[in-house]
Amino acid sequence: MAAIFHKLLLLLFLTESFVGIFSIGVGVNYGRIANNLPPPSQVPNILKSLNINRVKVYDADPTVLQAFAGTDIELIVGLGNEYLQKMGDPQQAQTWIQQNIQPYLSQTKITCINVGNEVLGGQDNQLAVYLLPAMKTMYGALVNLGLNKQVYITTAHSLQILATSFPPSQGAFREDMVQYIKPILDFHVQVDSPFFINAYPYFAYKSDPNNVKLEYVLFEPNNGSVDPNTNLKYDNMLYAQIDAVYTAIKALGHTDVEVKLSETGWPSKGDENEPGATVQNAGIYNRNLMQRMQQGEGTPARPSQPIDIYIFALFNENQKNGPTSERNFGLCYPDGTLVYNLGVKSYLLPRIDYSSSHRNEHKVPIEDGL
Repeated sequence: MAAIFHKLLLLLFLTESFVGIFSIGVGVNYGRIANNLPPPSQVPNILKSLNINRVKVYDADPTVLQAFAGTDIELIVGLGNEYLQKMGDPQQAQTWIQQNIQPYLSQTKITCINVGNEVLGGQDNQLAVYLLPAMKTMYGALVNLGLNKQVYITTAHSLQILATSFPPSQGAFREDMVQYIKPILDFHVQVDSPFFINAYPYFAYKSDPNNVKLEYVLFEPNNGSVDPNTNLKYDNMLYAQIDAVYTAIKALGHTDVEVKLSETGWPSKGDENEPGATVQNAGIYNRNLMQRMQQGEGTPARPSQPIDIYIFALFNENQKNGPTSERNFGLCYPDGTLVYNLGVKSYLLPRIDYSSSHRNEHKVPIEDGL
């Protein structure tokens, strides 16, 4: 009886704990590169069952924007890289906002337009030239439409923009990126918007599993590492990466720009040459990260500033290119059930035969076990 009582208490703690985490603002990325996902109209139910109230999407699909109408879920809307050159034209930018953002604002809580994704340091060097002009014209269009106090402008960067990430006190941007990043930082200050980064300790472990300690990247107990210049101790890689970005920003003359994590996560499955990509490790990474977010924890260099994160991703996406891990970052399977335990209820969607119109509309909520 004592054992059963203990288990029930643990279940109650986990459920209430993680509901609290999501309710204070941990977001999730809702990618849709798949052919087996539920229709957008059903996604808010999944998010509500997880108590998630912030979502980042990668385009302005009207079906998606309409699906979030009246839900109180805050939405970051992505503007694809393929639009950057065109959006350098102020009229094109204003037309895009008038067609893709403004009609939904009365019902859908769109708070941000993310202009481009991982443009700097990517394969197409020409895109870097178009990024800031697109950000500026999009912001100018928001001002013209009286929406700049309601919707902010930013862009998301990969950590490929860093030349040095450890120790964090020596964080520095790549020399070839500084010419683009410095004016982007100036723009963030002028319009009061955050600097988004996509940070994945998993990739550091994958590339060097013999020297990168798994416990260090999973927020598990470990000896950590000490920054020799500050004597600050880091017990996980993600916080070290965030502080390295702050150091790099400071080196360009700014201490007034907030860094937010637009993506972070861990895959639940991978190829033979992808060590660490397991259901167990994915669950450990996201649970440990969310527990720390619930505590309002900051990084060692900024202990009083809570970290703002968006988990990648809501669903596994079966049509993404690349290794197996790319298709297995989801918290949920397409039917809404959790891939691993997060200590919250998950939601079983109606059974849908995607090759026909047959649907079973009976919905059954399920509880994820210990």
